[in-house]
Amino acid sequence: MKIIVAIKQVQERDAPVRIAANGKWIDESDLQFAMNEPDAYALEEALQLKEQHGGEVIVLSAGPERVGTTIREALAKGADRAIHIVCDDLGERDGLGVARLLAAAIKPENPDLVLSGLQSEDLGLGQTGVVVAELLGLPHATLILHVEKIESGLKVKRELEEGWFQSIEMPLPAVLTMQSGGSKLRYATLMGIKRAKTKETRQVPAGDLGAESAPVVVLEQVSLPKKQKSTQILPGSPKEAAAALVEKLKTEARVL
Repeated sequence: MKIIVAIKQVQERDAPVRIAANGKWIDESDLQFAMNEPDAYALEEALQLKEQHGGEVIVLSAGPERVGTTIREALAKGADRAIHIVCDDLGERDGLGVARLLAAAIKPENPDLVLSGLQSEDLGLGQTGVVVAELLGLPHATLILHVEKIESGLKVKRELEEGWFQSIEMPLPAVLTMQSGGSKLRYATLMGIKRAKTKETRQVPAGDLGAESAPVVVLEQVSLPKKQKSTQILPGSPKEAAAALVEKLKTEARVL
């Protein structure tokens, strides 16, 4: 199987968040970056499929030069080669724009399977993978926890709501977006880190892909949530006050 895994480099979870001067995104000047966690699970699933059935795992990522560190991490974990779409304006592209970039790079590879994380930890839109499937004209499924290769194609386990799961069969080629937590992530070994230095990373300028970049959705402004404090005295007897409190927790705070 030839499997392409789309990975994104995002800010580390514990990074301090400050709004950039233009108010359109966060200030990334002093931040550390890491692989998007759902994409890490997609990579793990691809590596397990390769170990079971053979083939090739290709990581695909778009972004500036710093994305190379995340690509090397994926190669150290066991991916065979990488494609880096060099794109300094990735943050200005909406989900459709990013999907067009990825689809343009994926199409010539003619893979059997394309995997990505369910969503990114920075924007959380959950759109890129399914839009890539639409652009490529391939069947897709989301919220995947496990992938099994069968004679007719794939059998996948989907996570639904309230502890329910769904198993479905689908043909190949296909696009899947992976949910976090379906397997245990591996660490890069010392030997894997050494081997990563010799593996191919092909850099492709975004302009060479001919993907349309004009955004359909424009991010106008981001802001930190405002801190608010308010005090309310609930009148009546203890029983009446308790009933009023429960009602407010249900209808206003929405925590019950």
